[in-house]
Amino acid sequence: MKFAFAGIDFLGGVFEGLLDAGWTPVKLFTRPCDGVYDHNEVIVARARSLRLPIQLSRIRERDIEALQAEHGRDWALVVAGYPWLIKGWKGRAAYGLNFHPSPLPTGRGPYPLFRAVLDRYETWGMTAHVLADGFDTGDILAQEIFALSPRESHETLLAKCQMAARRLAAGPLGRDLPNRWRRSEPQGDGSYWPRATDADRTLDFRQDVETVLRRVRAFGTVETIARLGDARVFVAEAQGWQERHAHTPGAVVHRHRRHVVVAAVDGYVQLTRWSPVPLAEAGQVGR
Repeated sequence: MKFAFAGIDFLGGVFEGLLDAGWTPVKLFTRPCDGVYDHNEVIVARARSLRLPIQLSRIRERDIEALQAEHGRDWALVVAGYPWLIKGWKGRAAYGLNFHPSPLPTGRGPYPLFRAVLDRYETWGMTAHVLADGFDTGDILAQEIFALSPRESHETLLAKCQMAARRLAAGPLGRDLPNRWRRSEPQGDGSYWPRATDADRTLDFRQDVETVLRRVRAFGTVETIARLGDARVFVAEAQGWQERHAHTPGAVVHRHRRHVVVAAVDGYVQLTRWSPVPLAEAGQVGR
């Protein structure tokens, strides 16, 4: 099967999984990335090694028409980590499918992993579905569900989703897509989770230690935000413990080199990896 791939490194394993299944890539659609939290250098390098045309601008109907003119209708548009809604593929490609990092219909939206950890889900999943006119609403083609740990972090959940996505691409979808397509199942009612805000990322030391640390784990290297006195900092890593004390929650009670201990309502949170918010961002924190 020929396929055009729309995505970034986030779910680049889907691309590799389809290659493992014997598929032939014909084009890469990707997008500019900030090089901090979004990356596409690996998938771009892979496409260049295969001498594929690469497009950074948003997919338009004329782009799909051009692929149809070159390859007929016997190809698939595969989307994995692409932010824009894609229309116009029906009748011009045999298949259009998207890989989404949630157990749909739960967790539709741009990036549900943070909330999956924050809300203490016991299981999560990766879903492949038919591209539809609404975000993440198409019929389900294949789904893999896996367990989450009480100590789950953004990084461990991301790895689980990436590994599951590649397995789906190399297995049931890469080797049996026509049959899966015929047997696809409607999602029914679901939930849409909007993009996380800076308020979602902000630590509240009036909460208990476990709740604060769960938020740190939920955002991981994407970083949470904390106030230390009059300053704000980005927090990538923290530990903590329960202990009775008389400190005001949020008070800095100890410092040693780069480690800072902050009082929470039922103990202490130690910030072990953090960086100051640049002055330019102090008024509108967002990374």
